[in-house]
Amino acid sequence: MPRPLAILAAAAIIAAFAAPAFAAKPEIYTGRFSNLAVGGYDVVAYFDDGAAVKGAKDFSYDYEGAVWRFTSEDNLERFKMNPAAFEPQYGGYCAWAVSQGYTASANPENWTIHGGKLYLNYDDRVQADWLKDPDGFIAKADRNWPAVLSK
Repeated sequence: MPRPLAILAAAAIIAAFAAPAFAAKPEIYTGRFSNLAVGGYDVVAYFDDGAAVKGAKDFSYDYEGAVWRFTSEDNLERFKMNPAAFEPQYGGYCAWAVSQGYTASANPENWTIHGGKLYLNYDDRVQADWLKDPDGFIAKADRNWPAVLSK
C-alpha cells in the first residue's frame, strides 16, 4: 500500500475509535456499567409512595434507550401511558450539575419532586444546596439542557 494511502487508512481507523469518546452523552443517564435508568428505581413510586424504591426485573420496560424498572405491573403500565409525567428531569443526570452547565451522575436516593416533576441530585450536600433555591436552579438548568450533553 502506498505510504499516503496507509497514513489515510490509519487516520480513519483512529478516528473511528476516538469518535465515541467525543460523542454526546446519552439523553437518559444509566451509569457506566448498566443500562438501567435511575439505577433501577421505580420512578412512579417517587410520586405515589414518596420514597425511592428499587424496581423489579419482572417489571422492566425499554424506553428511550434505557431499561426502566418498576415495583408493580400497575406502575409499569402508568409509566407506559405517560412517561413524561414520571421520568426525571434532565434525563436523570444531577439537576444541580446541569444548572451549573455540566452533567454528573445522580443518586436515586437524593431526589425531590418540585412543581410536579422529579429531580435527582448527586449526593446529600448537593441536594441540600439544591433545596435552597430549586426555582433558580431549575431556570438555569432549563437554559443549559440539552446542550450540556455535548460538553
